[in-house]
Amino acid sequence: MKVQTNQSVNLLTVWASQYYELTKPRVVALIIFTAVVGMFLSTPGMVPLDTLVLGTLGIGLSAAGGAVVNQILDRRYDHIMARTMDRPLPTGQISLWHAVGFAIVLVVLSMLILTSWINTLTAVLTFISLIGYAVVYTVFLKHWTPQNIVIGGAAGAAPPVLGWAAVHGSVNGDALLLFLIIFCWTPPHFWALALYRKHEYANASIPMLPVTHGDKFTRLHILLYTCLLSAVSIMPFATKMSGWLYLTGAILLSGRFLLYAIQLYRRYEDTLAKRMFGFSIQYLSMLFALMLVDHYRGYYAAWLGWTD
Repeated sequence: MKVQTNQSVNLLTVWASQYYELTKPRVVALIIFTAVVGMFLSTPGMVPLDTLVLGTLGIGLSAAGGAVVNQILDRRYDHIMARTMDRPLPTGQISLWHAVGFAIVLVVLSMLILTSWINTLTAVLTFISLIGYAVVYTVFLKHWTPQNIVIGGAAGAAPPVLGWAAVHGSVNGDALLLFLIIFCWTPPHFWALALYRKHEYANASIPMLPVTHGDKFTRLHILLYTCLLSAVSIMPFATKMSGWLYLTGAILLSGRFLLYAIQLYRRYEDTLAKRMFGFSIQYLSMLFALMLVDHYRGYYAAWLGWTD
């Protein structure tokens, strides 16, 4: 009896891990983080607990649902590429219709939470970003144009705007500035990956920029977008959204990112492209964390009695 119980628990654990992997948890974690930062940056005080919990849950479920839809629609290409061939759908660990049902449950729960307990604007914007990523990017842009990641990046840049809208029920210029930072970050982040995965994309007939225009052209555009990102990352200080603490960190982080882009442009190596891709994730996480710390530095300094 005990053996059967242990086997049931093991099977349940494996089943849960397969469905969890279907949601692209690392990507969703970054989406949730930037959405939560958007919530906190939208208010000088603390975010209401119900908005924080339910808004994060609704946005996170939608992101997870979009990831499942992406894998459903991309399953034939995922089977070809080494980076994705071990995913649950290409390996047959999860059936197509089970994945479809899972995606429907995630998206429906997300919309119910956002419309019932947050606000209509957040629900609408979240659904638009879901369609933008899971359908417009995955079905059309990804296979039609080498600028796929640039145009499709708008959906990936939405989370902080969604977080902002969840608190206020509206969006202003500061929220759009957060959107712009992620929008400019996406091309150098993803093209660094595309460079060392170029042959996989070519085998799958996906027109990523290195496949259609070559390495040198892609490296130049990585450099140009990184320069643009460096300028955009200073804008929160210029608009007085953030202070000197953020500015100092943003300059250091952008300097390091720009150094990677320059090195990659001058001398290509797979290992260098991999390091740049890895750092790009750290860059965005640390940049948004800096914004959050800078935003509340005065609040906590006063609370601790460090200011008059």
